Amino acid sequence: MSTTNQGLMGRLWTILKTPSAKYSLLAILLVGFFSGIIFWGGFNTALEATNRLEFCISCHEMRDTVYVEYKETIHYSNRTGVRATCPDCHVPKDWTHKLIRKAQASGEVWGKIMGNIDTPAKFEAKRMELATHEWNRMKATGSIECRNCHNFDAMSGDIQKQTVYKKHMAAKEKGETCIDCHKGIAHHLPKEYKEDDE
Repeated sequence: MSTTNQGLMGRLWTILKTPSAKYSLLAILLVGFFSGIIFWGGFNTALEATNRLEFCISCHEMRDTVYVEYKETIHYSNRTGVRATCPDCHVPKDWTHKLIRKAQASGEVWGKIMGNIDTPAKFEAKRMELATHEWNRMKATGSIECRNCHNFDAMSGDIQKQTVYKKHMAAKEKGETCIDCHKGIAHHLPKEYKEDDE
């Protein structure tokens, strides 16, 4: 090791050990580092706690409406026993999209707090608006949540019915996404909903 490198490393070490007003820079950096780890762990734990079915249906607005509808679908009960829960369909897995979705969901929590959707009648009155927001979000992300389980490239023409398979391959060719054809797959469609050709 050259004297220049020793001198540079020695000066850096001296700076790190030098007290600021009361504590050395090294002590401040170590405390900051470990505090950051604790904060990050707590933040992730809280984030994941809000990514559970039990959390989603903890308010009666969800439990008494869309959860009841979801329990009647193939995503809840099917021949293979694979269950997609609220976060599987409504919260992206990747970090960036997950944080964006959580920020958007805070608006939905605000609606609950303010009483905008606190009765079945109020929820039904807002259902079209809420569904449209969700459909637009899913369209914008290419139905990323659906594609965690369903992938055009993994679909088999030998297993799927040919009419369904052909529709999926045509959708892939056109660059369509799951939500373009599968609105209302897990929840009732709003009574105001009209198909594009209606």
